[in-house]
Amino acid sequence: MSLPQFYDPGALIGVLTTQPLGRVLDYRAPEGGCHLGAFVEVPLGPRKVVGVVWGPGQGDYDRSKIRAVLRVLDVAPMRAEMRSFLERAADYTLTPLPAMLRLATRAPGLGDPPSMRKIYRRGSSEPDKMTAARRKVLDALHDYGDLSFTLKELAEMAGVGTSVVKGLVAQGAVAEETSPRDLPFPRLDPARDGKALTADQAAGACDLADAVRSERYGTTLLRGVTGSGKTEVYLEAVAAALSAGRQALVLLPEIALTAEFLTRVQARFGAKPAEWHSGATMTERRRIWRMVGQGDAQLVIGARSALFLPYQNLGLIVVDEEHDTSYKQEEGVLYNARDMAVLRASICGAQVVLASATPSLESWVNATAGKYRRLELTSRYGPAVMPEMRAIDMRAENLPSNRWISGVLQREVQARLERGEQSLLFINRRGYAPITLCRACGHQIGCDHCDARMVEHRFLKRLVCHQCGETKPMPQVCPSCNVEGKLAAVGPGVERLGEEATELFPDARIATLSSDMYGSARALKAEIEGIAEGTADVIIGTQLVAKGHNFPKLTLVGVIDADLGLQGSDLRAAERTFQLMRQVAGRAGRAEKPGTALMQTYQPEHPVIRAILAGDEDKFWAAEAGEREAAGVPPYGRMAGIILSGPDVARVFDAGNLLARQDGPLRAIGAQVFGPAPAPIARVRGRHRVRLLVKAEKTAPLQAALAKWVAQVPLRGDLRLAVDIDPQSFY
Repeated sequence: MSLPQFYDPGALIGVLTTQPLGRVLDYRAPEGGCHLGAFVEVPLGPRKVVGVVWGPGQGDYDRSKIRAVLRVLDVAPMRAEMRSFLERAADYTLTPLPAMLRLATRAPGLGDPPSMRKIYRRGSSEPDKMTAARRKVLDALHDYGDLSFTLKELAEMAGVGTSVVKGLVAQGAVAEETSPRDLPFPRLDPARDGKALTADQAAGACDLADAVRSERYGTTLLRGVTGSGKTEVYLEAVAAALSAGRQALVLLPEIALTAEFLTRVQARFGAKPAEWHSGATMTERRRIWRMVGQGDAQLVIGARSALFLPYQNLGLIVVDEEHDTSYKQEEGVLYNARDMAVLRASICGAQVVLASATPSLESWVNATAGKYRRLELTSRYGPAVMPEMRAIDMRAENLPSNRWISGVLQREVQARLERGEQSLLFINRRGYAPITLCRACGHQIGCDHCDARMVEHRFLKRLVCHQCGETKPMPQVCPSCNVEGKLAAVGPGVERLGEEATELFPDARIATLSSDMYGSARALKAEIEGIAEGTADVIIGTQLVAKGHNFPKLTLVGVIDADLGLQGSDLRAAERTFQLMRQVAGRAGRAEKPGTALMQTYQPEHPVIRAILAGDEDKFWAAEAGEREAAGVPPYGRMAGIILSGPDVARVFDAGNLLARQDGPLRAIGAQVFGPAPAPIARVRGRHRVRLLVKAEKTAPLQAALAKWVAQVPLRGDLRLAVDIDPQSFY
């Protein structure tokens, strides 16, 4: 049944707010009425909160007590497809609808009047004295016609200081005006020529562009070896969407990737797109949210939360590095952006491109089964070739206990230094050392609020808990036995590896790339840009460096501990190790000079290590798929994690045992329950955590059964329950 599109003044309407109330609330339409989907401000107790008109009111209580909407906000109403997306995402993830609405309204001051800023355009006069710097400013304004810019934008475009612009303002050669901040983004030109494509790139680009022009839903797995030019191929799909008057969204797994990517987009389309992620300012977020809703932002480059922006006419979603685990939101609303991208596109008739050199097993299976289309790029762009991959058997290396760079790897790095080439040393551990141990009593320093060891960060001169973020100064005395001078760092982290590299290569310029070593996303992006231009000889990095960066001078990758990800019982351990090693190895040899990837391992005969070295990806995926299918686990079965938490461990376990006993709703669909058991990290932020795991057949109606099952546990006091559909981690 279709809902009324407009509600007259005084009509009973249902308003969904972002408050955790669990249902739509009744209000009366304001003077002038309101549209379905309108953003409104409503009274809730003594407060004023933002909500969305969700449909007619229920009228199931005293109508005389129903209050009126205070005002309708001056923003584009939420479209029907967006409301449908939020409802279906809420049903799939078993998330309360108000929490989903919070994801869709993450922009400050939606109801505020437009704020103002100073902008600069060409004035009517000429300066009394023309200098080279002044000429650059006037030329920049001339090149862009009658467009206006902020002071910072104009100075950066001209390559001069802001004082030069202000001097031209004083002489009337540049006009300073006041303008609203929430302005449309510059128009992108899809007709501009892109890079010359190889034959298989051109075929793939044509295929994707045709799919976009069909204006029907479809998902394509774009699989290509690292450095094969996947970005250039899917940018042609973006061009097709823009030419058709539709919007496009490109999701990236890491903020640090956006700087290089934005440069490529600007070169292709002549202007920068909107950029949505945690590094954006509040002012930028508000502008993007509004312009996306008005259709005045054609292309958005963003993190996973960009999926929840109010697109007016979305025609394409690209999920770059679709296998990346950062697309899974692990706190608050638990969702996988890759899966939600497919859901959103299916609702609005858009195309999805899942791009990766090492796709997730789920996407590989969907493509193999014909559910997704499949495009392959089998060779690197231009003269570049895939790196040679070799293992270094660490059992044959005679290293002292405080060293991790083998003699073989040291010699290879030295050879690159002598040739003026870059080397990358990779270890997937942040900080200086993962364990701080007392050599007197054996005590390992842990977090006061979590059952996790604290990691030494020598750069910060502190111990840090990677679960809750708690920090404390490095102690001089053991907190257990009070003996002084016996605390020792055990094991390597990225900072310690940087220290070792500095000793081994004293004349080299060494850069350490780890997300927690930079004060802001912008600082990290600037460092990566510098490395790409050759400001470092040896790069020490965590998995941050495996995510799509292009360092033209990099010809050697050394993986310090290739065995690290193979430990533990995670069902995706082999898949993730394979993806990470192949991705990081792919950083080498992306330009004219060939590359080499060396993996230090104590298990060179391990099937995953052998598969990585052989490079037979389809054989690896087929073997991994066979094991998963035999076990009935994703993608051949369904799983859900239940996380109970609270400050009282006995109460948490009682709730878990109650659920395990009363599993009738799950048995009715043939599902199994495992647990309860303490989570691998059993206490986080002072809350004890107990997990249950539910396993069902792929066709089982899991969400409905889960909802009925967990409703049997009364959540009183501080007891919390979270449901994680399709869990990616089990910590």
